[in-house]
Amino acid sequence: MPTSTVLITGGTSGIGQACALVFGRAGYQVAFTGRDEARLAATAEALTAAGVANLAIRADVGDEEAAERAVREAVARFGGLDVLINNAGISMRARFQDAELEVIKRLMQTNFFGTVFTTKFALPHLIARKGSIVGISSIAGYRGLPGRTGYSASKFAMNGFLEALRTELLDQGVNVLTAAPGFTASNIRQVALAADGSPQGESPRDEGAMMSSEAVAEQLLKAVRQRQRTLVLTGQGKLTVFLNKWLPGLTDKLVLNHFRKEEKGVVVG
Repeated sequence: MPTSTVLITGGTSGIGQACALVFGRAGYQVAFTGRDEARLAATAEALTAAGVANLAIRADVGDEEAAERAVREAVARFGGLDVLINNAGISMRARFQDAELEVIKRLMQTNFFGTVFTTKFALPHLIARKGSIVGISSIAGYRGLPGRTGYSASKFAMNGFLEALRTELLDQGVNVLTAAPGFTASNIRQVALAADGSPQGESPRDEGAMMSSEAVAEQLLKAVRQRQRTLVLTGQGKLTVFLNKWLPGLTDKLVLNHFRKEEKGVVVG
């Protein structure tokens, strides 16, 4: 039986990089994408040092041709594909009335279309091995968050896409997992876009009080092995999803209050 292979988009930092190391240590061959040569090299070096067979692929999966090439190179190197983790993503922090439309387009291109493109090209290989598709979504894909309209839209779109795809694939043996890490200590907030598309910089959240990327990756590995449908992590994340379903009016007020603290520069957990 061939060694299992995972392809991780956005695998050079945060949850993506943690997944590369966790899945690699669990015996997977790891192919991963990124846009920064230095980060690609650093992640490859860490995987090699851990004894993990790996392939670094410089690609922006929001570009259809690049997504196709990433899958092709991974399959050519390792002979097949068992797990696809759609992790590449960018965030934003700006009120919609202030945000430039180009920022919304950039988020949709990477977060949603990056998932669609990579999944499209990986699917025949995943069907052949009855593998798994993972989408790294967000609590923002269950509950629209103020200041993150484009991000929420992209994650709601991802969730709908993966739910429909899961149903289509029920009789073909491919599992589809939608994972919402909750509020996690991850690079995505440090590189969140401002209203004009420039990097936001400092996160307004208390990173030390959050779940680590490594802990998230461990939970993702377990969920893939158990072929789960959904995974919502952190107590705050689970509570937000629960309250939004059963007490949406109250959740509106709680979320808005949280957002106002962010706008004032108050560090929130």
